[in-house]
Amino acid sequence: MAADSTPKTCPVEDYTNFDMAPAMTFFERMDAFQDRARPVMRSEEAGGYWVFTDYEAINEGLQRTDLWSSSVVTPTDPNPPFKLIPLMLDPPEHTPWRQLLRGYFSPGRIRGMADNQRRLAGEIIDGLAGRGECNFVDDVARVFPSTVFLEIMGMPVTKLPEFLEWEGMILHSGEDRERVAGGVGLVIQYFMELIAERRADPDPDATDIVTTALNWKIDGEPVSDEDLLNCSLLLFMAGLDTVASQSSYAFWHLATHPGDRARLVADPGHVPIVVEEILRAYPIVQTARKALKDEEFHGCPVKAGDMAVFPLSAAGRDEAVHPGARSVDLDRDSTKNLSFGGGPHRCLGAHLARQELAVLLTEWHQRIPDYALAGEPTEHSGGVWALNELPLRWDV
Repeated sequence: MAADSTPKTCPVEDYTNFDMAPAMTFFERMDAFQDRARPVMRSEEAGGYWVFTDYEAINEGLQRTDLWSSSVVTPTDPNPPFKLIPLMLDPPEHTPWRQLLRGYFSPGRIRGMADNQRRLAGEIIDGLAGRGECNFVDDVARVFPSTVFLEIMGMPVTKLPEFLEWEGMILHSGEDRERVAGGVGLVIQYFMELIAERRADPDPDATDIVTTALNWKIDGEPVSDEDLLNCSLLLFMAGLDTVASQSSYAFWHLATHPGDRARLVADPGHVPIVVEEILRAYPIVQTARKALKDEEFHGCPVKAGDMAVFPLSAAGRDEAVHPGARSVDLDRDSTKNLSFGGGPHRCLGAHLARQELAVLLTEWHQRIPDYALAGEPTEHSGGVWALNELPLRWDV
């Protein structure tokens, strides 16, 4: 939409992403946007796009696949040169992919992984407890969920440091598109070789995603290797990034709010409440969409082709829905949230993420109940907000 067609009633704000800022900068900035501009504002970056700022608009936007297409990842790139499957597919094309993947992340299957996850988390934490300090992001947050996910995918845990380097290139390189493309290329090349190896030497008893995906069919036709690669790339990025980011904000909160931490330590039964309230208060995913047609949406004159952001951070911290929404309240009556998205694209890994967060909180606080920040962490924005580091210290 041309700049001169922007309604005067729609505030224009600078929503540009930043590579580094003090922790909580982006949540506080979104809070301020929401206070000044509800239910929508306008960014002039990259030709302009809408940013919806309240729960109701965001919730409806995620449901409205007839109006808002998922074919984009960021609001600044209306025609991306790739297609992450199934994230960037719209119904009905999205539906069979969702059905193929659903079973790997069912509640029953995820519960069956709990004992191994508790064992893994305990080993990681035991390995650093005697040090009296750690960088939680690198030492725990990126290692624990990534190891779990590699096992689900059927990928070697021994290559985790290399995988994490590639993931960082793709998701944490800011505007360095050459570095991002390099990371994507490395991941695609790895999966090409892995798929070829599994085809050449199949294991009929294997239940991991990569192996079983070789026999996937949609409408009776085998899934192409190109589509398998695009699906694998998406799973790689989601599995190695989102829980790492979310758990880092959880531990930042508990390190800086000793009262909440004391309640969790005194009664581990609070863990599920802590998980939900952290998810609600610190939503890390900021979802982009592209308009499919002209329509007035929550008072906004949307035109076909318009780009938009539906920030889950704004939905979770909307005080019209949650009184005192910008503070964690472990006595809150309702912690309903959109932190895993909504509509047909609601995160398939929600059960896994919740369990991983609960396991990590439980195992850590059994071993290290009292800790504090050992420095001032920074964060970066983008489609997924994340802490760059989280230095913690404790007595040994």
